[in-house]
Amino acid sequence: MKLSSGSTITFFRNLRRRPRNTGAILPSGPVLAKTMAAAIDPGIDGPILELGPGTGVFTKALLERGVAPERLILIEFNADFVRFLKSRFPGVTIIHGSAFDLPKLWKERNLPAIAGIVSGLPLLNFPKELGQQLITDSLALLQPGGQYVQFTYAQRPSVPAPAGAEVNLLKRVWLNVPPASVWIYQKKADSQSVAA
Repeated sequence: MKLSSGSTITFFRNLRRRPRNTGAILPSGPVLAKTMAAAIDPGIDGPILELGPGTGVFTKALLERGVAPERLILIEFNADFVRFLKSRFPGVTIIHGSAFDLPKLWKERNLPAIAGIVSGLPLLNFPKELGQQLITDSLALLQPGGQYVQFTYAQRPSVPAPAGAEVNLLKRVWLNVPPASVWIYQKKADSQSVAA
């Protein structure tokens, strides 16, 4: 999987304008994207949510994994990325909004419980409390067996596991530039009920 020149130009333009929100010095590489997508089980019914898709590196990997476009819902804050994603991925639902407003966005659209979540958000760039709330909100919307997949360039998870959940290292992706760690958040077995 190779980045298109349009993806690269859009990425670097936004890195220059909004470095804190872009959160990386280079687009995520194909090995990282494949690792993130592989953590999602397409066999669980329901939508697959991607937070902070940027130029769609993980989106492309999810589609290549066999996730149908109509199952994918992307939440992107950056208007430039939203326009780019809409042109690149017809059939995928793209919501222009903040991932930190996830419960509100989900309720407004009356969407069902989520099968899995992939996050490209640079959580270390945001206040710790905001990241913790995002993970808590995300896990509350997940179906039993669903996972929240988050990568970071740090050696530890971006956010500790909230009460009733656990976080485990899936893999360190040394071939990414810079190297990345992929973490899985999920509800503990006795906390699997989906929030209303």
